[in-house]
Amino acid sequence: MDIKSTLAAQGYAATRPATQPKAGESGGAGEAFARLAGDFAETLNRGEQVASASMIGNADPHALVQALAQTELAVETAVTVRNKVVEAYQEILRMPV
Repeated sequence: MDIKSTLAAQGYAATRPATQPKAGESGGAGEAFARLAGDFAETLNRGEQVASASMIGNADPHALVQALAQTELAVETAVTVRNKVVEAYQEILRMPV
């Protein structure tokens, strides 16, 4: 019985370094998500700036259409990701305990 607990402790010690974050890695998923959110906000701001500039005649129509298309794509992507997250959350709630 004492041998089993020793083997279990050795097995745990051997796998523990694999589960710890590496010192050289930065941020991970949280930092990547923050960067994506920043890019999304920047795309929306750029679209608003081009739209405002086109209203007063400082931007050509081609730039306006391109900015609106990029903004539309960013919003559709954000909505799709949100829907997938909500779907995954609901699937987790449906799991039996």
